[in-house]
Amino acid sequence: MAKKVLICNPVAEEAVEMLEDAGLKVDKEFGMSKEELTEKVPPYHGMVVRSSTKVREPTIDAAENLEVIGRPGIGLDNIDLEYAEDKGIAVYNTPTATTISVAELTLTHILASYRDIVAGTNSLRKGEWIKSELASNEIYGKKLGIIGYGNIGQTVGEKADALGMDVIAYDVRDLEETEPAEMVDLDTVLKESDVVTIHVPHMESTHHLISDDEFEKMKENAALVDCSRGGVVDEDALHEALKNEEIRFGSKDVFEEEPPGEHRLFELDNFHATPHIGAQTEEGQIRAGTQAAEKIIDELK
Repeated sequence: MAKKVLICNPVAEEAVEMLEDAGLKVDKEFGMSKEELTEKVPPYHGMVVRSSTKVREPTIDAAENLEVIGRPGIGLDNIDLEYAEDKGIAVYNTPTATTISVAELTLTHILASYRDIVAGTNSLRKGEWIKSELASNEIYGKKLGIIGYGNIGQTVGEKADALGMDVIAYDVRDLEETEPAEMVDLDTVLKESDVVTIHVPHMESTHHLISDDEFEKMKENAALVDCSRGGVVDEDALHEALKNEEIRFGSKDVFEEEPPGEHRLFELDNFHATPHIGAQTEEGQIRAGTQAAEKIIDELK
């Protein structure tokens, strides 16, 4: 009898085809509550989940046949990882699949801030022509400070370097290969950067890593770009820093609560955002889905 795989969130059709071509029985069930997932999971040997599906201890306890969980994407905070591994369940993510996608969105946020893209668009929609008021700037020659110099941070650094930015970075690890970035401490990143971009996971040690004290250290004309995880930046502190012009621009792709609803950040003209689309490119999704499928196939076969 073929082993069964439960896909809990939409993935690239190429990934589904790979699983089926490998002789696995694939079922799709989207939008389940945690109770529904716990009830559904017992007969399955493999499971594919995105960030919106939480795999917690009760679900893992119920998953009596589960051998592997595939997570197309980077973060594993939606899975009780140690508990699953203690139960003998292999858990795989795809840490490099969407690196380019997130890095490109980060550069998009930087350029949109520096060239007043949102303000320009909004003014035209109102029938205004404010060309002379949009005194924007080049990013060439500006200093980019990267907090978290992993796969995404390094890719952002390489692309920014190619655009003529000077790159410095901070990471908790002692890294050997850091070009093009000069590794510095966190205070230096905050104090010297014209743009600060964040690429760290959300955990206890990074919760509100950027808050009131950090904004006070940043330049008045600095921009903050957050394409990491909700909760790394203190959103109330960001609001105050932008409102009081402690920093010039702020942008986010992630929020502590998603969707964020009528967040007061959206009242500010010097803030813009995207709805957690860092990994949402066609190319990135195909890579993420197929890489997860490969891991599941290897584990179940």
